[in-house]
Amino acid sequence: MRVIQADGTAEYRFIEELKARDRETDTAVKARVSAIIGEVREHGDEACDRFTLELDGFLPPVREAPRQALDDAAAGLAPELIEAMKKAAANIWEYHSKQRPRAFEERKENGVVLGRKCRGLHRVGIYVPGGTAAYPSTVLMNAIPAKIAGVGQIIMVTPPRRDGLADPAVLAAAALAGVDRVFLLGGAQAVAALAYGTETIPRVDKIVGPGNIYVATAKKLLYGEVDIDMIAGPSEILVLADESADPAYAAADLLSQAEHDVMASAVLVTHSRSLADKVLAEVERQAALLPREAVVREALDRYGAVVLTEDVESGVRFANAFAPEHLEVMLDDPMAYTDRLTNAGALFLGHYSPEPLGDYFAGPNHVLPTGFTARFFSPLSVESFIKYYSYVWYPKDALSEAEPYIRRLAVQEGLDAHANAVRIRREEGL
Repeated sequence: MRVIQADGTAEYRFIEELKARDRETDTAVKARVSAIIGEVREHGDEACDRFTLELDGFLPPVREAPRQALDDAAAGLAPELIEAMKKAAANIWEYHSKQRPRAFEERKENGVVLGRKCRGLHRVGIYVPGGTAAYPSTVLMNAIPAKIAGVGQIIMVTPPRRDGLADPAVLAAAALAGVDRVFLLGGAQAVAALAYGTETIPRVDKIVGPGNIYVATAKKLLYGEVDIDMIAGPSEILVLADESADPAYAAADLLSQAEHDVMASAVLVTHSRSLADKVLAEVERQAALLPREAVVREALDRYGAVVLTEDVESGVRFANAFAPEHLEVMLDDPMAYTDRLTNAGALFLGHYSPEPLGDYFAGPNHVLPTGFTARFFSPLSVESFIKYYSYVWYPKDALSEAEPYIRRLAVQEGLDAHANAVRIRREEGL
């Protein structure tokens, strides 16, 4: 990990370097994904099968996992794993239940009625990475808020394992979270199938969930055809620490994000050179013990850093400029900074709130904005699965009273027909 002495320029130059990483676009990938999308839109299931054979080398024996497979999946898993999933699901449900939005209606003295309705989306698609890896936490974090929002139908797609089946833990999580249907399909073709619908896969209104560069590119290209959760980039963690921090804890948390992939970014921000040196030593020691040591070391070498600031306040300013996905606050009084650290996907406060607590168990969502977009994007939530619409009811007298104001604004904008649509009602009422 490089050490950057903050001087008002060097540390912000580092942010620009990371932004350049996130702006890199693989034109070959974009062209390939565009071609896949076009084929799936035109040829449906046949195109999905064709690309699956070409890219994965096999087709699963069934396209959709039988409902009984979801219901029975838990039976083959360790009871301890099922217990952990249930406890995590309960925490996620409890936290997200508080996010339910409020409809309202206002009735004015002149008879005008104004209001807002909130409705869960009709159908949502969840992409869950599969194949050699299994992510039941992804299922829980994406499906439970959708269920609370009142989404009509939750469709999940996940690549099958080499034996042609879905991972049992993923299926068990799907049953636990209330997923309605699971299709054994992955890659850009799965995203396109959700966006356009095929002979067997229903079209959805929104697609959420993580994936590789092909999945992320497909979501980006299909935004507008469907809604998406966000454009996900490499994982990030920023640890803001003072002398009260345990170097071993800070190092472990930095490594927990660096192991994601070689593009991940892990940054320590502190005004204590002594702490920085101890954390660097711990990073070296702990990294050597990890199975993914090579990935960790490349990520830290390319996109990791220790930023030495003048004081805590300058560290806070840098953290807000960085706008990290995960922001750990290992300060003596972390709760004092919750209103001042304004740009982060999620805050992890104190010495016993490591980032994996949020990934798996605490309750807040782990689908968070990356690539410095926490300045304006929010985590996945119940609101992410809800659409809002307004309604207006004006009686004749109230419209007559409003007519001159509407007419003046419409004429100013050169929209005479707009003015006439109001004027004609007023004149008929005279």
